[in-house]
Amino acid sequence: MRLTPNSEYGARPQLWFAVYQLLWHLLLPLAFIRLAWRARYSIEYLSYIPERLGFGYRKPIKQGVIWIHAVSVGETRAAYPLVQAYLARGEAILLTHMTLNGRRTGAALFSSAIASGQIQQTYLPYDLCGSVASFIRTFKPKMGLFMETEAWPTVVFYCAQIGLPLFLVNARLSERSARRVNWFGKAGRALFQAFTGILAQTEFDAQRYRGLGVQNVQTVGNLKFDVPLDPGLVMQGKAWQLELHAHKRLMVCAASTRDGEEGIILKAWKDLILSHTIEVPPLLCLVPRHPERFSEVADQIHNAGFKFRRRSEWVGVPQTIADIEVILGDSMGEMPLYYSAADLVVMGGSLLPFGGQNLIEACAAGCPVLLGEYTYNFQQAALDALESGAAKRLMGDLILGGPVALVEALKSLLLNPGELAKMARAAKGYSIEHQGATQNILTALEHQNFSLT
Repeated sequence: MRLTPNSEYGARPQLWFAVYQLLWHLLLPLAFIRLAWRARYSIEYLSYIPERLGFGYRKPIKQGVIWIHAVSVGETRAAYPLVQAYLARGEAILLTHMTLNGRRTGAALFSSAIASGQIQQTYLPYDLCGSVASFIRTFKPKMGLFMETEAWPTVVFYCAQIGLPLFLVNARLSERSARRVNWFGKAGRALFQAFTGILAQTEFDAQRYRGLGVQNVQTVGNLKFDVPLDPGLVMQGKAWQLELHAHKRLMVCAASTRDGEEGIILKAWKDLILSHTIEVPPLLCLVPRHPERFSEVADQIHNAGFKFRRRSEWVGVPQTIADIEVILGDSMGEMPLYYSAADLVVMGGSLLPFGGQNLIEACAAGCPVLLGEYTYNFQQAALDALESGAAKRLMGDLILGGPVALVEALKSLLLNPGELAKMARAAKGYSIEHQGATQNILTALEHQNFSLT
């Protein structure tokens, strides 16, 4: 298959694309070596290998499906309200992922629809011309919706060439990412111009896409505000909180932490406990973002000298909760539980320059949030949360100044139940106020100049 320039979105630089394809072919063995390496954690990493090359699929459930691509866990969860809206309309859905955890999350969230044949799951193939063409020919979707930041050149250009409508939805683009795209010049900008349209989370994001020369851009809001919390997990979290409060203990959840942040948090927690400023020491629930780091973080907690337990070691309310200092949240899909049990959240990814993780789910649970300096991946959401009083920003450099700023912020809030309660109310109101992206996206897609029937 040879892709050619399409005048509707501008000429794609042929040399750039040829080099890109050559690199993919050269690096393909490394992709499989990486899967084999990750198979140390789960043999499932070696499942469905043919799908990653564009063949070996199960028989399509239906032609003319709506294709939704959610690369990993966060994107799959964000897609939930959109998927449910299309299922309610009687649409069949092809749900693709790139990661094992994304596929697992989709299988858990949509188990009933998958069993009934309304949803089919598969991996998106690696971005090789032949693999992409085989994938599209097999499933023949009528429209593609890519979640948030995914923009694979071969897929995007091929869909533009054959006239398959492809949208980037719930789209976000940080200033840093926009600079990287511009670094590639016309080649980078042509990639985003090749989408049929881009439905952005915020006006900040929309303006950055327009700065890349994209014409069809709309601001529709953030789907993550529309994602409902699992009521069973919320109830379980409230049971934890009741047990903790019965022992006069508060809980702080350090959520979706990244490599290097756990050390800062554990040092801050040690300093907080040793300061003896809080009569009954609070409980820390530490939840790493990536499951493959659970054991590594468990070693960090042990080496820091804390009495701790893994979440995986019990069912229900921990009976020895008065005897532990740290809980390691080594489970998948239970963030609503942790947020509902917590009195305060320290948002991972924001303490070091990772760009921050999603604070919306914590606010939906009515939990106040502490943010570090680095929130560029969720710029508007963070600014709105700060303005509404649902969140506070840590003052001070955690890299150069150590955990002092975090210790002081924890003391200030944990010793002020009135302020915590005020922030909790603001968090709940903030999450409700910003709902509605699902309907905005559906309306925007219905007004495009192509038929979905």
